[in-house]
Order: sequence, then C-alpha cells, then structure tokens
Amino acid sequence: MPTVDIDPDELRELTGREEKRDEELKEDLFGLGLEFEGRTEEGAFELEFAPDRLDRLSVEGVARSMRYQYGDARGVHVPSANSPEWTIVVDDSVPEERPYVTGVVVRDVDLDEESLESLIQLQEKLHATMGRKRAKGAIGIHDLTMLKGSAATEGNPTIEYVGVEPDGDRFVPLDSDAELTPGEVLEDHPTGRTYADLVSEYERYPAIYDDLGLFSFPPVINGRRTEVSTDSRDLFVEMTGTDQWTIDKMLNIVCYALAARGATLEEVTIEYADSESANADSNGSRTQSGGRELVRPDLSTKTKTVSHDRIETILGIDLDPDEVVDLAERSGLEAEKRDGGDDGDELVYEVTIPPYRVDVLHPLDVIDDLGRAYGFNDLEPKYPDVGTVGGRHERSRLERSVREQLVGLGFEDLLNFHMISEAENYDRVGISPDDDVFGAGEPATIKEPYSEDYTMLRTWVTPSLMMVLERNTHRAYPQDLAEIGVAAVLDDAENTGVDERRRVGAVLASHDAGYEDAKARLQALCRRFDVDLETPPTEHPTYIPGRTASVVVDGEEVGVIGEIHPKVLVEHDLEVPVAGFEFDLAALR
Repeated sequence: MPTVDIDPDELRELTGREEKRDEELKEDLFGLGLEFEGRTEEGAFELEFAPDRLDRLSVEGVARSMRYQYGDARGVHVPSANSPEWTIVVDDSVPEERPYVTGVVVRDVDLDEESLESLIQLQEKLHATMGRKRAKGAIGIHDLTMLKGSAATEGNPTIEYVGVEPDGDRFVPLDSDAELTPGEVLEDHPTGRTYADLVSEYERYPAIYDDLGLFSFPPVINGRRTEVSTDSRDLFVEMTGTDQWTIDKMLNIVCYALAARGATLEEVTIEYADSESANADSNGSRTQSGGRELVRPDLSTKTKTVSHDRIETILGIDLDPDEVVDLAERSGLEAEKRDGGDDGDELVYEVTIPPYRVDVLHPLDVIDDLGRAYGFNDLEPKYPDVGTVGGRHERSRLERSVREQLVGLGFEDLLNFHMISEAENYDRVGISPDDDVFGAGEPATIKEPYSEDYTMLRTWVTPSLMMVLERNTHRAYPQDLAEIGVAAVLDDAENTGVDERRRVGAVLASHDAGYEDAKARLQALCRRFDVDLETPPTEHPTYIPGRTASVVVDGEEVGVIGEIHPKVLVEHDLEVPVAGFEFDLAALR
C-alpha cells in the first residue's frame, strides 16, 4: 500500500489542535483509515493510506479531513478563484499522444521548508498514483516571477504548449548547469533517462514556452530558470497528460492544498487549436471560431443521489434524516433531503461532492463516508438475519461437471488466455466481425494493449484451440483438445456494454478426424446432461461446406460443429484433418 509522510507538529498546527498528543493523533488518523506504519528519520509519521483518497496525499489534505472529523469544519468548501490573466495556447504541433494541458496561477503563497517539502511530496505522490508514473498526467510547478508571457490578443500574458524536435531549442534543466536539447536531456540527465521511455517514441517532444524560451519539458523535467524555492510567492502550475479529466482532478487536489496555506487561486485560460483537442464533456468550456477554450481550474461540484433506506440498510443502524444531513456535513459533503420514487414517499438525499474528491463514483462511496463520520467502531456487530453455508455457484458446478465429462470423452482440458489479436480471432479462421455466423461480432478491444498479440477479448474459443494445435505440430497425433472459457462481444443491451459468455469448445486432430467423430462426442455430452441435440446443416467460413451444422440444444441454436476448412488448416500449418464444435455452456443447464 502507498504511504505518505506527515509531520505531526505541522498536522497539529493546520488542525488547530496543538494539545493533541502523538498517540491521540494516531488514533484519530486511524479513524480516517490512515494506519501508522512508523516514523521517518526526521520524526514524521509514515502513514499507509487508501489509494482512493488521493486528496490525503499531503498534510494539508489530511488536516482538512481531521477538521471535518473534529467538527471544526462542515459542508462543502470551494475556494474562490480570480478571473484569468494568463493563457495557455495549445499549438497544432503538440504530440497527439499527449494533447491535453491544464493550469492555475497561485498568488501570495507562503512557502517555508516544510510547506515546500509537502508540495513536492504531493506532486510526486500524484505522479505515482493518479498520474500513472507521469504517463497519464505530469505536474510542473514554476516560479511565476521568472516567466514572461507573450502578449495575447486580449492583453493577457500567454505561454505556449507545443511540440519540438529532439534536437530543438536548448534549456537548462533542473539539477544541471548545462544547456541541453530535449534529446540530450533523455540521454545525459539522470531524470531524463528515468522518464525517457514516456516520450522517446514521439516524433516531436512536448514542450512549454514563454516569451524567453523553453522552460518546461513535460512529463520529464522543468527548467532551472523557473525553479521554486522558499522565496517564491507566486506560482504557475501546469499539468499535461493523455486525459483532460485526469489532469483537471490532479490540479484540483493541488489547488486545495495550496489554498489551505492561504494562497489565492487565479484561473488560467486554455486555448486548444481545434474542438477535438479537448474532451467533449469538459466543464467550463466554450467553443470559439477555430478552437475550443477552457477555463481552469474546474472547481464545479457533482451530486449523487442516495436513499435513506439504503443508508440504514448498509450501515445497519436507524438514523434520523437530520442526523444523515449532519453526518454528510461532517464528511465534507452536503446533503439535501428530497422525496423520491414513483409514489414520492421514499426519502432520498441529493449529496454534493466537492471538486477534490475523485473517489466518489457511486452512492456506496457516500454511505462509506457517512459510516466513518458516525464511527465504524460505534457500530454494534450483529449476526446476519439469514444464515448461509458457502458452496459452489450453480455455474461453477455445471462447468466442473462438463469439464469432467469432456475429459472422460478423451479430451485434454485446456486453459487459454481470454485475450487474443484481431488476426487470430477473425482473419486466420476466415471470418470478419460483421459476418452473421457463430463466433463473429464486434469485439471488446483494449485501448492501450501492451502487446499486439493481445488487443481484444476473443469472441469465440475455436481460434484459441487452433493456435494450440499450430504450436503442437511437433507432437504425436491424435490430439483431442477442449476448453471451457470466456468469449465476449459488444452489446448495448448489457449494463456493461459487453455480452460475456462461457463457451465449450473442442477440436479433434488426427489423420482420420471427421464430422462424425466430433458429433459422436457432442451427442455423448448432451445425453449426459439430458438435453435434446439437433444438427441442421449450415454454412460457416471456418468449416468445410457440406460438412458443417448448427448446434441446436432443446430447440435453441447455441453453436456450430463441423470439419475445419483446408484454408484454415494451411493458415495454421496443419497437415492433418481437424473437426470440432463450440457452443454456449449455459445450454446444458
């Protein structure tokens, strides 16, 4: 689990509870879900925290939660932000792999050694968690007085987010005295070598310029010219990434931490070159001729609806509606009572979520907060109303039984990867996603696959079995293989958007394998489960015409059976005939 280092003296100062002893603080922190893991060499608390509460990655965030816990703060607090004076212009040359940017100007911040160290820790912890080690989002913090913005059309100082050549303009990076090009930073600078893999494959590297030149090379390193110190009073915070929502939420957490130090926030205008460069659902945006404009930070609140009955059911206690409202306010939320349901009798709450809470995705997250505010230690344990005995799920029992029968019929049981490539799933077995045949369908693809061999969830099991036969040509025949595994296709009718099913697939490979052999095994399997089997003729590109049939169980078409087409055999370097079948496991219930 990730940890964060918190100075107990600084925590006492920010919470206004100077009288709290260390042991009392540890107990209070545990009530928030922060477990004490020990002390650092400097005497700071080393706390293990739940990775969903990223707002507690700094002492400011922890102190805010404790003030709510103590009742010293209530409800949703949204810091004010002055109108924008600075503009970030996103150029067309920005690498398409990292097109998004956000930012804020922070004025009148009082930085001492402790607060600067806390800010740096927050930056690095956000990099490691929400920023996915800077791959999804990276933070740059600069001394605003060292920036010179170009004159903009509306008179605001402007900086540019652009793409540069690896051997482009030179700048002096942090922890260096030499001017280096971006390419040289990746080769010669320790930090550059650490994060080189994030941008090394780009044709152009991300870079941020002011009127004096390049001062930030995200997500790798900042320039030395704008380095922040304890003498810095005005800051410019910029974040770049692969997703606008992610960097906007990271920015909100930083804004709240700095506002807790008494700083004043000032909005920044983001001008994208075209409307496709910003997320379509970004708040606070307006489209202008030739581009899209955002105003950041986005400190808008969200709402979740949760019913009173569900709160009491989950927590196992009776609560007065006013008590629910009180618990919400003590959690840093706000709850407004409303009548809900078709008959209007059900009591529900519209719960307001503050901008820094990136973890509240479901009404159960709200109930968890209410339970913590009430005090989980104050909940009385009790036995469930219904006693149950653990056992296998019906689907698991069916799967186990079918697997045993397949082994009894002479098949070797396999367990293949559920992920596959488009070529293996479609092209090499002669079908396409648009075909109206068993095994086709629109696939659930992986957005950023780690390998070209695993880019989607397979839509049927037979291609996986053919891959195994292809790799086993050096082994003796016959090879009778079977697998019970997952197959999936996109389906808007499903809540998840994906129709996921378990399939029974089998192949028989030998010098005399034929349709009759496959059907005999399938008939034996169906008799064991007392279902009626029919095999009317059909056509399928993977199988030989005239030697192919549909698998119809109890009057419902659930699969296909036949002899594999010679083209498919040649594609898989197989020199013996192959017959097989595949159908939905649920048909045997």
